[in-house]
Amino acid sequence: AKRRRKHIPRFYYRLPAEDEVLLQKLREESRAVFLQRKSRELLDNEELQNLWFLLDKHQVPPTTGDEAMISYESFLKVGEKAGAKCKLFFTARVYAKLLHNDPYGRISIMQFFNYVMRKVWLHQTRIGLSLYDVAGQGYLRESDLENYILELIPTLPQLDGLEKSFYSFYVCTAVRKFFFFLDPLRTGKIKIQDILACSFLDDLLELRDEDLSKESQESNWFSAPSALRVYGQYLNLDKDHNGMLSKEELSRYGTGTLTSVFLDRVYQECLTYDGEMDYKTYLDFVLALENRKEPAALQYIFKLLDMENKGYLNVFALNFFFRAIQEQMKIHGQEPVSFQDVKDEIFDMVKPKDPYKITLQDLVNSGQGDTVTSILIDLNGFWTYENREVLVTNDGENASADLEDT
Repeated sequence: AKRRRKHIPRFYYRLPAEDEVLLQKLREESRAVFLQRKSRELLDNEELQNLWFLLDKHQVPPTTGDEAMISYESFLKVGEKAGAKCKLFFTARVYAKLLHNDPYGRISIMQFFNYVMRKVWLHQTRIGLSLYDVAGQGYLRESDLENYILELIPTLPQLDGLEKSFYSFYVCTAVRKFFFFLDPLRTGKIKIQDILACSFLDDLLELRDEDLSKESQESNWFSAPSALRVYGQYLNLDKDHNGMLSKEELSRYGTGTLTSVFLDRVYQECLTYDGEMDYKTYLDFVLALENRKEPAALQYIFKLLDMENKGYLNVFALNFFFRAIQEQMKIHGQEPVSFQDVKDEIFDMVKPKDPYKITLQDLVNSGQGDTVTSILIDLNGFWTYENREVLVTNDGENASADLEDT
């Protein structure tokens, strides 16, 4: 038994403790050297250009539309000439993945090249993110991601106009989106793999494009106009200029029609300081309300609606929140709608597994989570739902009028 144990390879290496400064430095240095070596294994710009030249030279006619094509035989020839770094791309598996409906069994050169570019970009980005992974365990803490984004700012031309004094608010705004959606259990860390798998880095790196359209900037959470909009709203809400938002200040958010009952729950459940909300907590609130179709946003709102932490919403919970909508309707001189009707409509929309209980999963599966939450927490959201037929008719009439004008 003793002899056999000698052959078991060592699989656990203890991480250096905080006071073991020398061991920590050694670990950091060895990781940096390892990542540099990995980086050198990737194709550089010159090698990518050479690959494109080889593919173009070996294209097999006829072209499909405007697309140059290549056969499997020519594909393998390019693989032999392209060098060792390209070897992993020239496999039957990759070829089959890109094979679609070509009658000659060829693949598009452009599609293959884009596939290679995407893989190289993913590996480069993974290495770039790993340099900020202080623990070296495949995840980033909030402070790690803050450092990554702060050092990324000067490389993004779309952020050239940002004042240095706004950098810390910009970084906070950007990091929050990653953590709100990728750390639902609020562990304070995100896997690098998850960062690479989601589209947020693509959005962030889209800011390298100097000619980004106004529409793209407005729809991109990470753009300068978007970050300034969110921070500007926060400053506008902060009437007493103490850098925090009271419940009364937050009640003017959006169209100012969120119910008082819902806002009470926000301040009961979310992190506050002497009953006031800081910018970071506000960002979570904004991300939840602006992305109500997303599971992470529904999870945030569901937790607020599930007052007794039962894991489901019953008729009592729905009635509790809808009563506040009815009261607001009276204040605005509108005829209150019967809860019975609204309750039936909600259950019809969600179709929960249990006919008396709506779980978070039911809400997500139904695809109606954004509508249901709007009906319960926001008078404007409820009014939009109630008048949807009228709004659709009006839109149709407006479109007809536009067509008559043209």
